[in-house]
Amino acid sequence: MTSADDLTGSQDRSGIPPATGGTGHRRRTASALLAVVAASAAILSGALPAAAKPTGEPTAGATKKARKHPVPPERMSTVGGEQLGLPGVRIQPGDGAPELPEQLTGLSWIVSDATTGEVLAAQNAHWRLPPASTLKMLFADTVLPKFPRGTTHRVTPEELADMGEGSSLVGIKEHLDYRVEDLWRGVFLRSGNDAVHVLAHMNGGIPETVAQMQARADELQADDTHVVSPDGYDAPGQVSSAYDLTLFARAGLRNADFRSYCATATAKFPGDVDSKTHKRESFEIQNTDRLLTGAWGMKPYPGLLGVKNGYTTNAGNTFTGAAERDGHTLIVTVMHPEPVHPNEVYIEAGELLDWGFSALGKVTPVGSLVGPRSEQSPSPSATPPTQQAGPSPAAAGTTTVEAGSTSTGGGSLGWTAAGVAAALAVGGLGVARTRARTRRRAAAWASSGPSGSTALSASPTGSTAVTGRRRRRRLPTRRR
Repeated sequence: MTSADDLTGSQDRSGIPPATGGTGHRRRTASALLAVVAASAAILSGALPAAAKPTGEPTAGATKKARKHPVPPERMSTVGGEQLGLPGVRIQPGDGAPELPEQLTGLSWIVSDATTGEVLAAQNAHWRLPPASTLKMLFADTVLPKFPRGTTHRVTPEELADMGEGSSLVGIKEHLDYRVEDLWRGVFLRSGNDAVHVLAHMNGGIPETVAQMQARADELQADDTHVVSPDGYDAPGQVSSAYDLTLFARAGLRNADFRSYCATATAKFPGDVDSKTHKRESFEIQNTDRLLTGAWGMKPYPGLLGVKNGYTTNAGNTFTGAAERDGHTLIVTVMHPEPVHPNEVYIEAGELLDWGFSALGKVTPVGSLVGPRSEQSPSPSATPPTQQAGPSPAAAGTTTVEAGSTSTGGGSLGWTAAGVAAALAVGGLGVARTRARTRRRAAAWASSGPSGSTALSASPTGSTAVTGRRRRRRLPTRRR
């Protein structure tokens, strides 16, 4: 049976009691491992890959063993860099670089610096896998800016129909009023598919919302993502990747409401109306992100900003988390780790965050997080000779993204405006001067070209589209 219940998914699979320590605390006894074997057989057709080793290329032993397990494609998307399109662990350590955590079991993971856009390390970053409820980040990126948080909406029975069996619910009731901010807390804290469906109907319906989500994914250059359901519930052909989920989180964290919701540990949610007092009751809801709340024996991760966890039978556990430290915001995505522990996805995410903060400045990036397509420079000629982009609003201050901003940067807009101004200036000079001098200047300009017009591959420090302009060519996408 398919389930999108982020609360019970990983708990039911292993039968192992909650952990009693932090992200580095693992109790894998012989009995626990036996329970894992049985649980894994019930979930997957085969076992999952062994822990990836911290090398630049897959080892011969790992390749041989992988024949019995799910194997990533030999070539994947190269959005963000050529190395990200290759299978296996991608890392370029320098002097003093820490070793990658041991016992990483996720089929796919990625560690990125959201401040600079650098990908510090990754494994199968573009492998298309079921995303589960982490896809709700894209739903929020698409729909959240459309409705003021104080807007009130009365729920109809039709809006709560056609949810998948076993869907995670926050407990919305028909014929009752809910504020938009309450609905979004239901989405982020309880991963409520009922809240998603209500918001989707407010947005024009499920098909319209799915189409808008796909368009948003395409705009963000998330070319691995194919949207079928807005809530992440298992559906044929619905896939995403660790790279794409990281793009969704990075875009969402630029919105103040998105940041507020995903960082909320507990909240009061509207309940039924008391039949005697006719007053609206409320109940407390807790975020299902255990790395945020410390539930099930986890310790809250220091500086965690969110963002979203997920679970379905088909996807296993998925998680994207962001944390801030020393002026850097790191984003880690882990997809489908082995069910060796009920907290496994959080343990591995926490270990990768620890590694990422220790590795800053000690590893050469293996790729970058690209910016939206609309922010890519239309052509090199639009860049004036000496114009340079300043830090984007999202990167200003280098701590996190700009509050209240739903854009993903403004560098390319500055370049375009400056280019237009330069062109107008040249036109004015041509009118004022003689035809001969104008022809000579035009000939000289055409023969030499604007200085620096070809140096567009790297953006200034702090840009939200680091090396993104190299990826203007959209690769063909196979939908599964």
